Amino acid sequence: MSVGQVFIAIRRDPGLLLRSWNWKSACFSAAIHAAIYLFTNLKAGWRAGLISMLVEAIYRMPLSGLCGSFTQAFRNAEPAWAATGTVMICLPVATHSVELLVHWLQGAPRLWTSLTVSVSFTIIASLFNLYAMRRGILIVGREGGSVGSDLRQIPAVIIGFLAAGPLALYRSLRAFAQLRNASGDGTEF
Repeated sequence: MSVGQVFIAIRRDPGLLLRSWNWKSACFSAAIHAAIYLFTNLKAGWRAGLISMLVEAIYRMPLSGLCGSFTQAFRNAEPAWAATGTVMICLPVATHSVELLVHWLQGAPRLWTSLTVSVSFTIIASLFNLYAMRRGILIVGREGGSVGSDLRQIPAVIIGFLAAGPLALYRSLRAFAQLRNASGDGTEF
C-alpha cells in the first residue's frame, strides 16, 4: 500500500485510527513525556514540575494512542522512505502544536526548554516506533503481540534501529563505488 493510499483510507474512515488506538504507544509515550516535563520544570520548583507532569500525562495519553495508531497505519506503506518522512514530520507537528497550546495555557514556566526536549524525543521515538512496527512490535489488534513479548524483543530492535542508519550509509557508499568502478574510473570502496 502506498503512503497516499494510507491517507485515503484514513480520510475515508477516520474511525480506523480510533479502532486501532494504540494503548502501548499511549502508555510509553505519556510516561516519558510526563517525565520530560517534570524534570525540565523542576528548576521552577516541585509544584511547577508536578503540575506540568500531570498536565502532560493527562492530555498525552489519548493523543499518543492516536499517534501510535497513525504510525501503525503507515507501518506497511511503501516506499519506506515516504512512510518514514510522513511519520517523522506529521506526528511532531501535530502533537507539539497541541502540546504548545496546552502548556502555554497551563503556564509551564520552562515551556520552551520542555518543548525542545519533547520535540527531539518525539522525532526519534516516531522513527523508532515505525521501525519497531515494521518488525511486528508495539502493534495492537489482531497482528499485535503481548506487551511482555514486545518488551523482550525491544533490546534487539534498539540495536537494529541504531545500526540502520550506518548500514544504509555503508550500502549507499558501496553502491556508489560500484557504479564508479563500472564506469571505469578505478575507484574502489
